Amino acid sequence: MKAKIITKKDLSDLVNSLIKEGNVTGVSERETGKFVFTKLSDAKELRLDYDVTVNPPKKFIQPPKETLLEFDLGRNPKPRAVVQTEEMTVIGVHPYDMRAINQMDAVFEADNKDTNYLERRKKISIIGVDPQSASKWSFWSEMGTATVDKGFDLWLTDMGDRYFVEIGSSKGEDILKNAKASAAIPADLKQRDDIRKNLLSLCKPDRKLKASYKNVPALFKKSYEHKVWEEKAKTCYSCGSCNLVCPTCYCFDVREDVDLSLTSGKRIRYWDGCQLEEFASVGSGENFREERNHRYRHRLLRKMDYMVDKVGELACVGCGRCSSVCLPDIADPVKVINELVKS
Repeated sequence: MKAKIITKKDLSDLVNSLIKEGNVTGVSERETGKFVFTKLSDAKELRLDYDVTVNPPKKFIQPPKETLLEFDLGRNPKPRAVVQTEEMTVIGVHPYDMRAINQMDAVFEADNKDTNYLERRKKISIIGVDPQSASKWSFWSEMGTATVDKGFDLWLTDMGDRYFVEIGSSKGEDILKNAKASAAIPADLKQRDDIRKNLLSLCKPDRKLKASYKNVPALFKKSYEHKVWEEKAKTCYSCGSCNLVCPTCYCFDVREDVDLSLTSGKRIRYWDGCQLEEFASVGSGENFREERNHRYRHRLLRKMDYMVDKVGELACVGCGRCSSVCLPDIADPVKVINELVKS
């Protein structure tokens, strides 16, 4: 492992130099006290001690709306593929969100490779950071996502007046070239590891699971007909908020937008969500998940069972965002898992 040590002042200088060179996005605090990823104009705006952001950083790699194709209409239609990309540095990604991005990378790389996603991913440099606090909904300590070992370019661990910097790629090395950073010594690595041992204590005691996350897939496999799906879905609004804030949800809809002149148009990809009433509707008018309890069950089984077969790990990283936005308080995976264990 390649590692450096950088003071907090020198990190601020590095961030400001990156801002001068191009597009830098980082975590900032809003007046509401909420944290969001937003474009930075100065390193002073960056907050690396946050608990959780409102939305995950996936939106920079898979945007909520993107044009895939432009076309001219007429006797000789002329389609033109569109790949919207830009160089960007994203600073402040937490381990659970990095785990989610790694899952997205695997999904969009598999089978029919998604050119738009993969080209955009290449242009994005990620500087992650170990958490210093956790929201009241977070349970990443229970999901094995408190740390991450790949996908990033640089990874920071706060060590008081300085940061331990793990270098994860050649891009990360290039970012550090003009920074005032010194080589890490074994004592620094030990201090970093000691700090990481305390990460699991950051999540609140009431966010404990009654089963190991390793046993969760088997638990869900035998719970397809459990009463919990019907009981909790009774108050579901089918609003899709849990889908929108989830770092591992990647479903989308594709629509054709034809200009009023009927001479040209665009093919546009939009985020979609399995909790929306029309999500499973098809052209013939059939809806394969018309009932709320079926959609509710599908969302959680996808996270806890189906995606394990596809990517080899749970598609719930314990960020707790779905719990924080669900008005009827039914989206919380912790409550569902513990209910299944109890029965």
